[in-house]
Amino acid sequence: MGSRGVAVLPAGMSQERFDWLDKWVSDPSDIVRTPGTESNVKEIYDACNEMELDPKNFIFNQFCEFGNHVGHYEVTGRALASVFEHVNKATGGKLRLAAFTSATGSAGTIGAGDRLKDDYGAKIVAVEALECPTMLENGFGEHNIQGIGDKHIPLIHNVMNTDVVVGVSDRATDELDVMFNTDAGCRYLAERKGVPVEIVETLKHFGFSAICNVIAAIKTAKLLGLGETDALITIATDGADLYPSERVKTLTRRFNDSFTEIDAAEVFAEHLATVNTDAMIDCTERDRTRIFNLGYYTWVEQQDTPLEVFEARRSQSFWRDLRKYLPVWDDLIGEFNRRVAAKN
Repeated sequence: MGSRGVAVLPAGMSQERFDWLDKWVSDPSDIVRTPGTESNVKEIYDACNEMELDPKNFIFNQFCEFGNHVGHYEVTGRALASVFEHVNKATGGKLRLAAFTSATGSAGTIGAGDRLKDDYGAKIVAVEALECPTMLENGFGEHNIQGIGDKHIPLIHNVMNTDVVVGVSDRATDELDVMFNTDAGCRYLAERKGVPVEIVETLKHFGFSAICNVIAAIKTAKLLGLGETDALITIATDGADLYPSERVKTLTRRFNDSFTEIDAAEVFAEHLATVNTDAMIDCTERDRTRIFNLGYYTWVEQQDTPLEVFEARRSQSFWRDLRKYLPVWDDLIGEFNRRVAAKN
């Protein structure tokens, strides 16, 4: 269509993420680096708002585009349900889908949890970085679980349908990333802990937020007292190929540039063998209301979202009504694709 795409993200993200974006833009200036790291989301909004002053620009803000929620509800939710049904059938149909854990980020992916709750009664578990405990403690901070935005509650997060909040430390995700991607770490898992080699090989593909989601799943299973017939779904939301440069930093900063089997044993003991239920909330209605209200400062005071729209999101009828637009949006996408095909 002859359109120009511009990406806006914090300057503190991994070098590999910028290298990947370089392949998609026609000019280096089309990658806008805002100050700070993953938790500096307001600076991204400010840059987008400035670009939106030009009427030729159209902003896709994943944190407030309700199509992001609806798309994950319909597409990701159905896909995860299919995975559950496949596994359940293979194991004799005795499983109960108990929970879905997802780091919030833009709160798009966690929208799949709304589908799984509707269809199976699964609990929805929202995950955030412990170093920036926004949902847990109305807090702030800096962290390195890239793929998770903090210091705010996304407009498209259906907070009043969330059941559990979990905090996971970036110390865990950084150090497990090293463990999963070094010979000493893989050898320790396979030889000392008996982890099947095919699983060890799979762990090499997990990025920071994927590892975060897995740790949250373990914590959730313990909090809810899940057993062998309870299924818990999470999702590997990013890949390890985005973080080799971050791995080098962790190796230097924490392991003196050498990761041994003794280091692997210590990392396993701290981050996997002793996972507990600290930094978690089994949400009451009051907890949900507190977290929901936090969004007011970002969306109404800073981003000029109409108060009536902000408030309407408290009711589940708002979210059900949104999903009625799915066939309309599908038709619009089809029309757009036909116009592109005609031009080509």
